[in-house]
Amino acid sequence: MQTPTPSLEMRHARLDAWRGTWMVWMAAFHLAFDLAHYRLIDANFYVDALWTTQRTLILSGFLFWAGWSQGLALAAGQSGPRFARRWLQIAGAACLVSVGSSWMFPNSWISFGVLHAFALLLPVLRWAGPHLPTPALVGVAALAVALPALVQHPVFDSRWTNWVGLVTHKPITEDFVPVLPWVAPLLLGLAAARSPRCLRLMQGPLPEGGLGRLARGLAALGRWPLSFYLLHQPVLLAALLGGLWLWRSA
Repeated sequence: MQTPTPSLEMRHARLDAWRGTWMVWMAAFHLAFDLAHYRLIDANFYVDALWTTQRTLILSGFLFWAGWSQGLALAAGQSGPRFARRWLQIAGAACLVSVGSSWMFPNSWISFGVLHAFALLLPVLRWAGPHLPTPALVGVAALAVALPALVQHPVFDSRWTNWVGLVTHKPITEDFVPVLPWVAPLLLGLAAARSPRCLRLMQGPLPEGGLGRLARGLAALGRWPLSFYLLHQPVLLAALLGGLWLWRSA
């Protein structure tokens, strides 16, 4: 009797659960940021290692999972039109983030944040998947991490050029995800998607019991990263401002 092939949903459930975990972490991080913005807690998100380290880990994870997902999509033969539709969604969302941040933070609006990086780099991954061997992906990732520490020039300090990443100082902006070094986790995720050992870790059913219910909830959440990214901050801010209004009105 032939063993039934696991569904695509089952084969990707663990990846979705990890991505969902990162999404919850991101939301908690942004809630803390909002509380600090309205002076409800004392926290410096720009220099305090407690927060800057979390930002690095959250961002690295999102990019790594995105690279892995793109590797799986390439292996599954994702069509060009489907990729184009997804890319247009991300590029449009990046524009919305720029517009929204310019309203909320006029002096530090987001000109090249995480969604801008995705929009620029996903076509690079689409090309790199079929053309670059795994050692080349790892090598380019290492170079991407090293270059910003070795090369900086004032020509890269303007909003028109800082997206490259070879800046002499970090620009004043609420989110800054330049190509260098942040293409690195994307490339490493793409490389991981090619590794049979990594794939075995991500395949198979989710655990049973309470942990399984939690994992399935995170996996369901992890299938909607773009929607969650766009909606979670407005929801958090509405809840926070509504709560403040009720408290001050009481």
